[in-house]
Parts: sequence; structure tokens; C-alpha cells
Amino acid sequence: MMLNEETAVPSAALPVAEFRDHLRLGTGFADLGAEDAALEGYLRAALAAIEGRTSKVLLARDFLLELEHWHGEECQPLPLAPVSALRVLRMRDREGNPTVIDPARYRLVRDMSRPRLEAVAGLLPGIPVGGVAEIAFTAGFRPGWADHPWTWRRRSLLLAAQYYETRHEGAAQGGAGGCGSCVRAAPPGMTARPQADQRFRDGTRVFHRILAVSEADPRGRYLTLFHP
Repeated sequence: MMLNEETAVPSAALPVAEFRDHLRLGTGFADLGAEDAALEGYLRAALAAIEGRTSKVLLARDFLLELEHWHGEECQPLPLAPVSALRVLRMRDREGNPTVIDPARYRLVRDMSRPRLEAVAGLLPGIPVGGVAEIAFTAGFRPGWADHPWTWRRRSLLLAAQYYETRHEGAAQGGAGGCGSCVRAAPPGMTARPQADQRFRDGTRVFHRILAVSEADPRGRYLTLFHP
């Protein structure tokens, strides 16, 4: 299984100004833009941590799930919730040639904990030998920050503030410096991709616990690992 985020959370959707007010930071300085970029990173890390721990997507966006085999012959659970739409189901053979499946053959079963793709009648279409099934879907509670309940917004700001306030502790303890380390990315779902609550390791040496993982660039080639 491989899960890819097709659309990232746009910068305009993140409450940088609200976060600045929450931290009671000053305004009107010449380097305000650089500081706002750092604040955006802490917000993204907080959202990634909350979504990773709950398997719930806060800000709605598009995902692509690739499978080499079905979990069951009649239905396939989806790894994130809530799912609002199945955009397309297609098969790719071993050469990568796509075949789009008729939407009349499947449906979305909405569930806050375990949404799933389900065959309308009979079984799900067979996955080609050596190929994959691709499920494109949209997941997330709401598209905008202000649309979310106050409790969710408050929790995200508090966690982002924690990352901000501990940003220098890694350097003081001989860590990578700041609150984040940048590493080359591995695709979502791969065991080589770092996850929250894992620890840095070098042979038998064990270092800081990873608090959250966030993509460091729009193309997802690098990850920022946030740690104490």
C-alpha cells in the first residue's frame, strides 16, 4: 500500500496571523516575512502530528491510494477519515497502462472511523497481475481553518506553540539545531518514511523522539522532522 497526498494545504489556508497573535509576537518588523515562514512550518507540523495520531484529516485535500491487492473481495477500507468523495478508481497493468472503472460498479461507504470503498454488486474489480489499483479520494473535515470547531483550532495552536517554544532545545542538547531536521523523503506508507513517536538512531545509539513529520517542500522531496 502506498498513500500519496496529491494536494498540499495552501499557505493561505493556515492561520499564521492568528498564530502570531496567540504567541503575542510583535509586528511591523523588516524580517516579518521570514518569521511568518517559520510560523507556517510549526503550524504544518502541528496539523501533521494531529492527523498522524488520529488518522483524521483536518483540512480537506486530495489523496491517492495505490494497492497491489484488495483487503477484501467486496470492500476496501480507506486509511483516512472522513472521506467526502471517491474521485476515480482505476487499474494499472504492469506496463502502467490505466483503465478507469465505471463509477456505477462501486460506492463510498461514509464512516467517521472506517470509511471504505464497496462493490455495488458482487466483487470489486480484479487487480491486474503485477499491476495496482489506484483510488483517488478527497478527505478532510472542512476546507478552511475558520470552518473548524474552536476546540480543534485551539488544540492545533497549542501544539504549534509547543514546537515554537522548544525550538532551541535541540541545539542546547547537541541535537540537529532548532526544532526540526531536514531529511530526504520516502513515499507515504513506506517503512523507510519517519513517523511521529519514532526516534533517531545511529547504530545502537538512540536520540530524540520525533514529535511530528511535515513535508519541507511543495513537491514532497524532503521532510522536516520536529523533535525536542
